[in-house]
Amino acid sequence: MEVSIEHLARLARLALTEEEKTLYREQLGNILQYMETLNELDTSGIEPTSHVISLSNILREDEARTSLSREDALGNAPDRTDTFYRVPKIIE
Repeated sequence: MEVSIEHLARLARLALTEEEKTLYREQLGNILQYMETLNELDTSGIEPTSHVISLSNILREDEARTSLSREDALGNAPDRTDTFYRVPKIIE
């Protein structure tokens, strides 16, 4: 598969100098060559994984608890009405 650096740069909205194009063409060629080497490996007996190490959930369990009172929630609001935040109008 022939990959054009100019095409990739255009897709990424990058303006590249000729030196950068030459450098990136070489680097991309090396990456693709390495991927071809990896494609030659026999992985038929290997189970697919999404992570190399096992992951566990480090989040706390959800538990119901009382929330802030309206006064506490509006306490630091720079502008408010009796029960709501007041924000600038953004629709004309």
